[in-house]
Amino acid sequence: MYQVLYRKWRPKTFSEVVGQPQVTVTLQHELEAGRIAHAYLFTGSRGTGKTTCARILAKAVNCLRPKNGDPCGSCEICQGIDNGSVMDVVEIDAASNNGVDSIRTLREEAGFTPAAARYRVYIIDEVHMLSTGAFNALLKTLEEPPAHVIFILGTTEVHKIPATILSRCQRFDFRRIPPEEIAKQLSFVAEEEGAHLDEEAALLLARLADGAMRDAYSLLDQCLGREKEITVSVVTEATGMVGKDHLFSLAQAVEQRDSAAALEQIDHLYSGSKDMARLCEELSSHYRSLMLIKTMRDARNILAVSEEEYTRLTQQALRSPLPVILHALNLLQEALEHMSRGADRRIEMEMTLLKLCAPELDSSMDAVIRRIEALERGAPRAAMQAAQSTQAPAEKSASPAEPPAQKAEEKAVSLPEIPLAVPSAPTSAASVSAAPLPEIAPEEKAAPASKASPAKPASAAELMANARRLAEWPEILQILKEYSAAISAAFTGSSAYVSGDYVLIDAPREMAFELLRKSSQRDKMRDVIQQVTGRVYKLGPYKPVSTVAAREETDPLADLAGKAREAGIEVVQK
Repeated sequence: MYQVLYRKWRPKTFSEVVGQPQVTVTLQHELEAGRIAHAYLFTGSRGTGKTTCARILAKAVNCLRPKNGDPCGSCEICQGIDNGSVMDVVEIDAASNNGVDSIRTLREEAGFTPAAARYRVYIIDEVHMLSTGAFNALLKTLEEPPAHVIFILGTTEVHKIPATILSRCQRFDFRRIPPEEIAKQLSFVAEEEGAHLDEEAALLLARLADGAMRDAYSLLDQCLGREKEITVSVVTEATGMVGKDHLFSLAQAVEQRDSAAALEQIDHLYSGSKDMARLCEELSSHYRSLMLIKTMRDARNILAVSEEEYTRLTQQALRSPLPVILHALNLLQEALEHMSRGADRRIEMEMTLLKLCAPELDSSMDAVIRRIEALERGAPRAAMQAAQSTQAPAEKSASPAEPPAQKAEEKAVSLPEIPLAVPSAPTSAASVSAAPLPEIAPEEKAAPASKASPAKPASAAELMANARRLAEWPEILQILKEYSAAISAAFTGSSAYVSGDYVLIDAPREMAFELLRKSSQRDKMRDVIQQVTGRVYKLGPYKPVSTVAAREETDPLADLAGKAREAGIEVVQK
């Protein structure tokens, strides 16, 4: 008879347990020192090894030839416990034996000495399911147990266990197993089973298992039933999971506010018999990945994805504002809750995507915050872009008698990029608090107004009158740090401001402006700013308001005439 993988590869010793060194090492040391407690409590999520370690502990305390705290597995006691012939190790399911009578029977049996082993061991699984009366009946036995009895309690919900029980047990917390360790174990098992498991497929299975080794074995077993060469596509088909390309496409439709594309994707996936609840879970996990990448310096240790997928996630995260991501997570979680209550899954998913693509349809606070954030960024809406595209032909056919001032209001004036010039002295935060100004090249000032330009470019003082601090500047510097350590060092301690189409940089080091004079570095800076803010900006340096104002107000000819008079030279004004 075929034996499933999680039973076939169940660990026989503490050293074989995956991902729980805080438990296995401690138990081995206690067994070697002979410090055996009368009651243990194993807590943690499902599939992390609680029952397995309880069985190993039951064998280790009764083994005739233990090795470094591990049972030998070959003596008659170890083999008897494995095949069930030794009756001194009893496993009880508290979910079905949760009454007072079951615990009273256990107390009566505990009074008898073991028949073959050294200790009588009771393994009570899901102990939190016991009734209040059953806990009270068990309490006295735990407080003063016979010398030959050991209790091992297992639970996934430790908060439901009374404090009186907790205080009488030696507690061990089982953690979720890291995805890397699960993937490594799955690759080993697949090789032993005569199959090949790709690295990306192993990481995908590990992520789907959510820290549970038993779930990972079950998923691998399901994939082996299809093919011996297990790839990402095999895992996707075997588990019914939505492919990653669909998730990126749906997130892109939300980013571009393309409701039609999102609904077409839903229809395509629904026609392919994809479960909408599973799709909702996968899309929620996708946005969680974007949130972690957006808020952490390096999320590789948390996200069990390949380097290629991490790069794709990073690119999409940089284009997606954080309010959009949080709005998506909240809506998807609400959709999952509604689906669990019996709502039509397809309709619920379509409504959720519509609200994400058009936040004005959602009256929640998250949607309002997202719309306010979009207005602050100045991100163009799809509707506004469509209106501008339809308005352009009408502007071309405008009457020649139309006043230039009216055209100037309808058309945006394209200002030339301010050349980067190193400030004469480092500017502090106080010097630029009013409004830092850029230095404009002389040729730009002297350039005659073209007939095609309906309005004269604003002066530096006028342009920077409404400058505001760029809140996303630390995030921009973090991305540049991964691109170049030199740029990161040069811009340490810098700040940036936004005014119109310009981002003005205040850097305390001259090296920063030297680097930005290079076209490749300047283009990289502009690209990163566009990724984070969603807009294309021109770059310029900061100048104190007083410096720029003094430069603009001073007349060079008047200054020259004054110096000439001081030297005794007659000055004739015409």
